[in-house]
Amino acid sequence: MIDPGTPILVGCGQITDLTGEPSSKRSRVAFAAEAAAKALNDTGAKIGGHMLGHHVDALAVMEFFSDSSPRFTSPFGRSTNPPKSVARRLHASPRTMLYSHVGGNMPQYLVNRFAEEIASGRTKLALICGAELLRSTQNARKAGLAIDWNEDYGGLPERVGDDRDGFSQEEARHGLKAAIHFYPLLENAIRGGLKRDVASHMEAMGQLFHRLALVAKNNPLATRRKGYSAKELSTISDDNRWICFPYPRLMNANAMIDQAAAVVMTSVEKAQEWGIPQEKWVFLHGCADGADTWVVSERDRLDASPAIRGCARLALDMAGKKLSDVAAFDLYSCFPSAVEVAMKEIGIAEDDLRPISVTGGLPYFGGPGNNYVTHSIAEMMNVVRGKPGSFGMVTANGSYLTKHSAGLYSTEPTKGPWRREDPKKFQAELDARPKRHVNTAPAGTGTIETYCVAYGKDAPDKGYVIGRLDGSGERFVAQAPDDAALLGDMLTEEQLGRKVTVNEQGGRNVFRPI
Repeated sequence: MIDPGTPILVGCGQITDLTGEPSSKRSRVAFAAEAAAKALNDTGAKIGGHMLGHHVDALAVMEFFSDSSPRFTSPFGRSTNPPKSVARRLHASPRTMLYSHVGGNMPQYLVNRFAEEIASGRTKLALICGAELLRSTQNARKAGLAIDWNEDYGGLPERVGDDRDGFSQEEARHGLKAAIHFYPLLENAIRGGLKRDVASHMEAMGQLFHRLALVAKNNPLATRRKGYSAKELSTISDDNRWICFPYPRLMNANAMIDQAAAVVMTSVEKAQEWGIPQEKWVFLHGCADGADTWVVSERDRLDASPAIRGCARLALDMAGKKLSDVAAFDLYSCFPSAVEVAMKEIGIAEDDLRPISVTGGLPYFGGPGNNYVTHSIAEMMNVVRGKPGSFGMVTANGSYLTKHSAGLYSTEPTKGPWRREDPKKFQAELDARPKRHVNTAPAGTGTIETYCVAYGKDAPDKGYVIGRLDGSGERFVAQAPDDAALLGDMLTEEQLGRKVTVNEQGGRNVFRPI
């Protein structure tokens, strides 16, 4: 007998639009509602997806890129209350309506949260959805179209998640605020830990992401289906120019897409009441949430993630399973460093033949902002439904390898009442870990611990380092001086372990090789 209060995922829906024309009718909230309707219909409920939507009492929408990043602000307006906009389109009146803060971890975090609420009887039917329309936005702007996506149904949404900036004031002072700078910094730290030179590490990154590209090639919902070879991914070309060394374009998440996804959750009892067939049921056997040291430059190690390691362990322990029991993974894949660290911390060997992505990953499937993991979960539902009794793990990552969530899924029923450990316990363990002190006024000599080189349109534009001061061993953050020769040198010569001088100039720390 399955405990009637057991939380289950019962519906999923995904949309990828590569050709549709932008219009006022299909706004971000309308697109999210389309995916939500698909997910409700996917349940196969005897009362029908439309009627099932009336029973939604908890609805969460992932924050849109246009609301979370000034770079992507929409010129065509916005909904002031996205959850209410989606609810109205579904003719639903949820008791709880949430709009997430920024974070790629949020879809899995919300699955974990709603599972607890369903198990305790506080929620009957939960819907998680999101969408991005950056392709349509870009095309409409170029065409000069008059599109109106403004909606105001009154009130402001309840926010959920952690809205702290992912960077420190010291990092921001040096221009370090974006993922495209932090993940390359982490990448070179990983390379240093592996003691690889640039050429061999580029080849290894190409081999790793070739695995994702092959999955995308066979996924009709993927946005890049060429199935790039390892050589194509690791070779600089007109189609694969440097974005921020050591990442060329095809190793970056592809955000300029139109994608939407949604998942539906309820209890075994309610699924039976509404006539949802058991072959649709997917059980959350294990889950966990946790954040690493918030500031990248303060982390004890730049090539590690205690939170990923712990989330995977807690999810497996909760399920009573071993890593060898997992048949497929979807590891968060915004950049190679995110996948490399996750594989190391979870214990997945480089030559492990199990899938590390079931979608094709953010660079090739598509990177719809905070909503990518809703696609991960939806696709993992399809995978385990297709192989009843198998287990699949989804990992989720927000900010700069900072906020983490994990879920372990299977059609095999869980045993006994569904319970999880209070996530505050694990977070307290993470918060107690040592941090590195960052000297905000370094002067003297030191050693480069990691670095990256950001590109402008045609040439290297900025160089960044995180280093360690001689004597004290304190960390420092610094920029390269305005020196084209040095930036060129940073691209061709090994910088890890290089001795430098560092001092403040013009309000920023500047380093120069000795």
